[in-house]
Amino acid sequence: YSSAVQKFSQTLQSFQFDFIGDTLTDDEINIAESFKEFAELLHEVELERSMMVQNASDLLIKPLENFRKEQIGFTKERKKKFEKDGEKFYSMLDRHLHLSSKKKESQLQEADLQVDKERHNFFESSLEYVYQIQEVQESKKFSIVEPVLAFLHSLFTYNNLTVELTQDFLPYKQQLQLSLQNTRNHFSSTREELEDLKKRMKEAPLTCKLPGQPTIEGYLYTQEKWALGISWVKYYCQYEKEAKTLRMTPIDQKPGAKQGTLDLTLKSCVRRKTDSIDKRFCFDIETNERSGTITLQALSEANRRLWMEAMDGKEPIYHSPITKQEEMELNEVGFKFVRKCINAVETKGITTEGVYRTVGSNIQVQKLLNAFFDPKCPGDVDLQSGDWDIKTITSSLKFYLRNLSEPVMTYKLHKELVLAAKSENLDYRLGAIHALVYKLPDKNREMLELLIQHLVNVCEHSRENLMSPSNMGVIFGPTLMRAQEDTVAAMMNIKFQNIVVEILIEHFGKIYSGPPEDTTAPPVPPPRVAARRHKPITISKRPLRERPVFFGASVEESGGQSSCSLMPYLPLTPLASCNTFPEAMEERAAGLHFLSPEHGRQPAARLQDGAARPAGKAANGVVSSPALRSGTLQARRPAPRPGGSGRDGDCDGVPKPRSHGDKPVIMRPPVRPPDPPCRTPVPPKLEQRPDLIAGTAEEMPSSV
Repeated sequence: YSSAVQKFSQTLQSFQFDFIGDTLTDDEINIAESFKEFAELLHEVELERSMMVQNASDLLIKPLENFRKEQIGFTKERKKKFEKDGEKFYSMLDRHLHLSSKKKESQLQEADLQVDKERHNFFESSLEYVYQIQEVQESKKFSIVEPVLAFLHSLFTYNNLTVELTQDFLPYKQQLQLSLQNTRNHFSSTREELEDLKKRMKEAPLTCKLPGQPTIEGYLYTQEKWALGISWVKYYCQYEKEAKTLRMTPIDQKPGAKQGTLDLTLKSCVRRKTDSIDKRFCFDIETNERSGTITLQALSEANRRLWMEAMDGKEPIYHSPITKQEEMELNEVGFKFVRKCINAVETKGITTEGVYRTVGSNIQVQKLLNAFFDPKCPGDVDLQSGDWDIKTITSSLKFYLRNLSEPVMTYKLHKELVLAAKSENLDYRLGAIHALVYKLPDKNREMLELLIQHLVNVCEHSRENLMSPSNMGVIFGPTLMRAQEDTVAAMMNIKFQNIVVEILIEHFGKIYSGPPEDTTAPPVPPPRVAARRHKPITISKRPLRERPVFFGASVEESGGQSSCSLMPYLPLTPLASCNTFPEAMEERAAGLHFLSPEHGRQPAARLQDGAARPAGKAANGVVSSPALRSGTLQARRPAPRPGGSGRDGDCDGVPKPRSHGDKPVIMRPPVRPPDPPCRTPVPPKLEQRPDLIAGTAEEMPSSV
């Protein structure tokens, strides 16, 4: 499993995302670098896991095997010797008992001496065997428990690391989830625009210009309005592209009619929507000589495409009942409509979940727009009444803004705004957008301020309506900004339009407090050779952890046979002085070591600058004493065992004698009588250096 995880980590480390476009958003940069963060996290976990497995061998299995081979194996040899000497003694004793009393006195004395000798050997073997059994049984108490204790400490150190990594990972996870959600929202917005563009391109596929032919000619039918109705008249038409002149010659002239050839200068050409007229293959033109539009009918769809290509025809861009040109501009009626919609939303729908994201009925939207922009009584609609729900009002507002002849933030400034949003310098982004806002025409800037102020008010209720500035940017980015040309490249910049609106919402107070000192936009940064590389978010990590060293060292007297074994789980890291032990234990019991930034939870920037850890902390940010537990666990333990000799000055991982008022660390049942003091003499070296037992790392000999 560990090997598979490490291979997976290597795969994540080498994985590269491909992106379309020359610039990435900050969220896309975070996503692109996320796999490397995951890989480092998995590598660190598996490295610690391998250390834990190694500790299982070094701290648990090998010491137990050594104890079995050295102690138990030696006891078995003693047992064999005891059995051999016993068999030899009793066989000789049997022979001695069968000796005749008639033997010579010298022979009997010699036989008695041999029996005494074998008896002495047998007694010596039995004593050695019993002593060895006693020694094994007694040494088993610490020689077997100590390896298990050391292994458990290494196991809990690994588990503690996973807790630390989880705490480091959670803030990164939340930021990355936000980036993922923002990117998903941008994707949804862009996909809708691309679907709409694809649909329009399917309805009117582009046809190549006629190479080398400045004139197109052919038959067209023209809609003529008479007093008694409408008729369609056939003309032979010739169009000169460079001069934009259209010559129309009637074919079926009525007798006595004075109608002759018409010479017109073309102003515009727009395809006629199929459902707006009962004839097929129609398109409208505007000329300087005639007021209003002239509706022409081609002979086929392909023929209409050729005429529109030659005349630089456009697709219809406004499908609402608002058909008059003045009503597609930012006029008084439009301002009145926007203000009424904003008042209605802020009065009765500002806390509605998904406000502006939820779409209203298209029929109701058309009905509201028809009523409000009725030429007879424009603006005579009460949006506060119960006839109009919030979804209809918000959808109507978006529909009106999106179908203006020019977007609120104008075509002229569109490219500069997108370039500002693409900048990797956050200060430049804000400064450039701030300056560009004050380059807008007065009406456009007034309308933008009105709308952004409203969106700020809506976002202040995000706990109820779940609409954040990022969500509002996704909705109003394509509404307030759009490129003049409908191209796939323009659609790929929608996410940066969203960022512009998001910046306007988040920095509304600064932007609309007044124009910048220099009303011109800051200079554009020099072009980059490679794609922008913004510094992504990372997992806030501590410096490299010092690994605990588990050992069992013995300091022997010169020529002596006794030894004093140090605690095998004592890490070689700077420890706190003994005076801080009660405070550290109280803090640990209160659960402060994982919550307080003063105890191993410093920000990564401070730690990378070489900030020293507080006293009493191991390299992983946790109190190094494995004996510390919470007050709840300590309360369940039995009474303390009275301290033995050789424990004075113990601290942080090495037990020390405690008074009756101190909290116990390692307990024994109270029914057992106190053990006698240890008879193993403490070497003079340790008596002279009690700080070794106390664990003061500053004075610990380098040999240990």
